[in-house]
Amino acid sequence: MPLKERNLCLYRSKFFHFCFICLLGLLSACSSVEVFVENREIPFQKTYRSYVLVNKELGIAGFSDPKLDQQVQEALEEQLLAAGFVYDAKQPDLVIRYHSNEDLRQRERVNNMNPYPFWGMRMYDPWLFNPMMGNFNSQVTSTKYALLQVILDVIEPKQDKYLMTLTGVTEVATPKSKTKITLKAIEKTTNTFLEFNFNPTN
Repeated sequence: MPLKERNLCLYRSKFFHFCFICLLGLLSACSSVEVFVENREIPFQKTYRSYVLVNKELGIAGFSDPKLDQQVQEALEEQLLAAGFVYDAKQPDLVIRYHSNEDLRQRERVNNMNPYPFWGMRMYDPWLFNPMMGNFNSQVTSTKYALLQVILDVIEPKQDKYLMTLTGVTEVATPKSKTKITLKAIEKTTNTFLEFNFNPTN
C-alpha cells in the first residue's frame, strides 16, 4: 500500500476514535438515574399532603458541598409544593430527610484500533503487524467517575415507621456535571415518591 494511502487510513482511524470518545463523553454527561425503593415498613394508608424536612429544621446537610446541598433542598421543596404539599413543622403527615453517598471508582476500557474503518479488518494485512505501525495495537484507557446515591427517607411520624427509602443512583463523570446530575437524581427520586403517594393502589 502506498505511504499516502496508509497515512489516510491512519487519519481516518484516529478521527473515528476521537468521535467515539466524544460520544462516550456526551453519554456520561447525560447519565441516567435508577431509583430503588426499600424500607417499606408500612403501606401508604392515605394520600399525604403535609411534610416537615428534617434537614431544614435541624440544619443537617445532606451533601458535603453547602451550595449543592442548598440547591437540592430548594429543588425538593419546590417539587413537593408544585405537587400540592404544604410545609407543616408542628403536625406533618410525613417526615422527610435527604442525604447522599458518593463512591469514587475507576473504569478501564480497551480500544482496538481498526486501520480500515470503512472496509473492515482484512484476513491478512502485512501492515497490521508492522512494528512501525504501532498505533494499531490495542490501547487501554482509564477514566475516573463517582457513583452517586441521592437518598430520600419518608417516615410516618405517628407510627414512627418508614413509608419508604428511595435511592436514586447515577454516575458523575466530571465535577462540572455534578450539580446537574444531582438535581436530576433528586427530581426523579421525588417523582417516584409522588407516584406512590397519589396512586391509590399503593
